[in-house]
Amino acid sequence: MEQLKEWFSNPEQIMDLIIKYGGQLLLAILTLIIGLWIISKIVKGMKKMFEARDFDASLQSFLLSLSGIVLKIMLIISVVTMLGVEMTSFIAILAAAGLAIGMALSGTLQNFAGGVMILIFRPFKVGDYITAEGHSGTVKEIQIFHTILNTPDKKTIILPNGPVSNGSTINYSTEPVRRVDFTFGIGYNDDIDKAKGVIMDVIKNDERILKDPEPFIGVINLGDSSVDLVTRVWANAADYWGIFFDMQETVKKEFDRQGVSIPFPQRDVHLFQAK
Repeated sequence: MEQLKEWFSNPEQIMDLIIKYGGQLLLAILTLIIGLWIISKIVKGMKKMFEARDFDASLQSFLLSLSGIVLKIMLIISVVTMLGVEMTSFIAILAAAGLAIGMALSGTLQNFAGGVMILIFRPFKVGDYITAEGHSGTVKEIQIFHTILNTPDKKTIILPNGPVSNGSTINYSTEPVRRVDFTFGIGYNDDIDKAKGVIMDVIKNDERILKDPEPFIGVINLGDSSVDLVTRVWANAADYWGIFFDMQETVKKEFDRQGVSIPFPQRDVHLFQAK
């Protein structure tokens, strides 16, 4: 504190410091500003090049993020060097700081490694619909540390790459064909063969349902109030949800029209008069 007071009480000494280091500081600030502007232009140029060459969308966001970080680190090293800091001392300080930061950010480093593993083994890519870490959505980006999902109701989910790469993932977009499962309950007094025929007619009238593999209808459960018929059909992955919703509505209407009941839970109560 006494030394600072002595400096500020001596205007000539302050002017000497400004003359000696002011130019370097101003040049370093200008370099930092111009460098950040150039880096943003480089990253944008790389993005346009990737898009023009139809580069893999999964790698685009990862490489752009990685390139931006590497260029910014190089810029910071250059700016620090311009301020007169010796590279050997700076590298030693950077190494010590890197060790401390690495220990503090072990989870972040795990996410980086997870992102690399995802891009190498490709369990999913941009545009796939997946379920990971208890969340479902379409993969929008695979970044250095995170994978970004878009849900059907337009929510954004950000998942850390470490747990995603180490956990189980369901990819619904890998196979072009998917099986659609239904369960329809009918009353115990209804004709099982008639109900099967109604369901099969609905299946045959839907051109989206594939003929091969063949549809399957069978009794899966004798419940407390209903006989449950499981129905399994195959369709192109893009038609999955359309068939899922349309089939249930159409079968219900056909059951009503042809007199097949869909029972609701009921219970018989017997009353006994005590003597």
